Amino acid sequence: MDITPLPVFFLLSLICFCKSDDRITPAKPLSPGDKLISQGGIFALGFFSLTNSTADLYIGIWYNKIPELTYVWVANRDNPITSTSPGNLVLTDNSDLVLSDSKGRSLWTAMNNITSGTVGTAAILLDSGNLVVRLPNGTDIWQSFQHPTDTILPNMPLPLSKIDDLYTRLIAWRGPNDPATSDYSMGGDSSSDLQVVIWNGTRPYWRRAAWDGALVTALYQSSTGFIMTQTIVDRGGEFYMTFTVSDGSPSMRMMLDYTGMFKFLAWNNNSLSWEVFIERPSPRCERYAFCGPFGYCDATETVPICNCLSGFEPDGVNFSRGCMRKEDLKCGNGDSFLTLRGMKTPDKFLYVRNRSFDQCAAECSRNCLCTAYAYANLKNGSTTVEQSRCLIWTGELVDTAKFHDGSGENLYLRLPSSTVDKESNVLKIVLPVMVSLLILLCVCLAWICKSRGKWRIKEIQNKHTRQHSKDSKSSELENADIELPPICFKDIVTATDNFSDYNLLGKGGFGKVYKGLLGDGKEVAVKRLSKGSGQGANEFRNEVVLIAKLQHRNLVRLIGYCTHEDEKLLVYEYLPNKSLDAFLFDATRNFVLDWPTRFKVIKGIARGLLYLHQDSRLTIIHRDLKPSNILLDAQMNPKISDFGMARIFGGNEQQANTIRVVGTYGYMSPEYAMEGSFSVKSDTYSFGVLLLEIAWSLWKDGNARELVDSSILENCPLHGVLRCIHIGLLCVQDHPNARPLMSSTVFMLENETAQLPTPKEPVYFRQRNYETEDQRDNLGISVNNMTITIPEGR
Repeated sequence: MDITPLPVFFLLSLICFCKSDDRITPAKPLSPGDKLISQGGIFALGFFSLTNSTADLYIGIWYNKIPELTYVWVANRDNPITSTSPGNLVLTDNSDLVLSDSKGRSLWTAMNNITSGTVGTAAILLDSGNLVVRLPNGTDIWQSFQHPTDTILPNMPLPLSKIDDLYTRLIAWRGPNDPATSDYSMGGDSSSDLQVVIWNGTRPYWRRAAWDGALVTALYQSSTGFIMTQTIVDRGGEFYMTFTVSDGSPSMRMMLDYTGMFKFLAWNNNSLSWEVFIERPSPRCERYAFCGPFGYCDATETVPICNCLSGFEPDGVNFSRGCMRKEDLKCGNGDSFLTLRGMKTPDKFLYVRNRSFDQCAAECSRNCLCTAYAYANLKNGSTTVEQSRCLIWTGELVDTAKFHDGSGENLYLRLPSSTVDKESNVLKIVLPVMVSLLILLCVCLAWICKSRGKWRIKEIQNKHTRQHSKDSKSSELENADIELPPICFKDIVTATDNFSDYNLLGKGGFGKVYKGLLGDGKEVAVKRLSKGSGQGANEFRNEVVLIAKLQHRNLVRLIGYCTHEDEKLLVYEYLPNKSLDAFLFDATRNFVLDWPTRFKVIKGIARGLLYLHQDSRLTIIHRDLKPSNILLDAQMNPKISDFGMARIFGGNEQQANTIRVVGTYGYMSPEYAMEGSFSVKSDTYSFGVLLLEIAWSLWKDGNARELVDSSILENCPLHGVLRCIHIGLLCVQDHPNARPLMSSTVFMLENETAQLPTPKEPVYFRQRNYETEDQRDNLGISVNNMTITIPEGR
């Protein structure tokens, strides 16, 4: 009888595993037949052999609950154990992890540079997929996340900078069943620390554009509902890239395939397979310098193709030789710069630091060898120093592209002025009639959209007037003209790619917010109110009219609005770092908010509230201040948003009552949540909650240090943090009169020598009687029997 030998892995799977805990100790090595399982059962570590090999054994980590064996880390990938000489994985007395065969030959070692061992040290497999060597005090002296093979897991940092004179790279498998290192590798580019490159040997295979300063980018997958967030972090001059996923998401990983493709994959429980969510390079012309010098991969086409940059033409029948200039540069005043929008910046740039935009432009303009420049503001996660990123190219422009989704940045291309003039003249001669018709059509469409928008807003005004005719306080608002331009619905549809899920930034009870790119190249955020939104016609008009009157660096800027049939849309400036809660309540990203950044955010919010309460023409109470309504720009400057629930006070009015309580419990002041009474001190209370979510007894007992977020504790002045906690306690005092005005709050934040009152212990759920009958009469406040309504979703 002919018996086919079974793979070693299958034979090993029949053995009863004698260990199934999550750790190795000096007294408990790992041998073939043993495996570690992380505490939550997510990952496993052990010996394995691939299906086409019955001789070689490897130590690796794989998903424990996924039926398709998927390895995410391999220790001895270039030095397997032979079946004739089995071995084991040992944690030595010096806290080194050593894999050796039965003959005592060391096949792989994790060195820790510790001369003497520590009792209680263990190698532990975590639910993150990270294998760590941990001391008894909880310090990790080695971890597999710092020594990756071909895979990045959530929360695993990939260094973009040189660490200990070495660049950490992902290295692909040699083949689908061969974990040995191949020629394909991926990591930070040693020339700049600003970009990620895939190499084939020493030749670049694909390159991600230079970092443009965005700390956080996010992608939403509509079919599964997961959100993937990518973060760039600067830890003391060392740049790292990490990615995180939302709770409840399926298993996900990034990996460098043996073919050289970088893939983002998500596990599909229905098909029981890994699905590719993102793949690079894709398409073919995305490969490094595929379109040659001065050529670019045009991804805006249905099928991406190579094109020449403006002012250039193909240098041959195909793009293997790239493009050549139509006219030579003149230097001096004979050249000008053409702005190319939405571009992937080319490779081989000179990184010039500490330049303004004008200085960057001048740097290129006065250098006759400079062919292009690009500029961006950088804000890293560990310092308050704002840096600039001026990139200059002297020579050929290689490996550039135009993105289809409106991302990318401006590339300023040097061309002879005469070339630009010639191209302009051609357009004037060949297309005069078409241009005239287009202009006429645009004027007509703009007039139609404007008329329709005014009619819709007028309809909302009339309805609002009928519903609130008895409310004299809002008469000025009802009769106010809207000071913002309406935006055509068709333009918004085009800007958001028909409200594509790919452009979705977030969603809530009010509806959804999409990223958009207007025809003039301006990036915007489009708030599309759903029909069932708690923000109805009244709140919509309130927000349009109100924000149009407000101008402050710490308030979000409303660019325009649109009403179309049942559609109500607000168009805001686009802020790349999203909202404060995305950093504050995510343990994987809150380290981006170091103390100087947090303090800047606190002061910015305080200044914005001071403007609303005191410095603007109208006294405005926000009524829904919370982290999700604090947006962050590229420099992490805070901007207060979402004024749909705001109220205007006029004259000497200081306080008002309502039977409709709106906002978010937890951030509402007690008198507002329980009695419907609100004032500027209601916003002060919400601001206090933004400063702290604390236990009173810790502060009272002098243990306030325990309140400080551990991610910033070691790198911040404790007195400054404790002062903010103190001010926060003053802002959340139970009695409105005990809370400081925002003018006092800003003064206390900006003047460390200012004396702070001692806060009283907050009192919850007590009967309030803040005003006497005479005080109520003087303020014009009527006391009614009220019903507190459930806050509507925002």
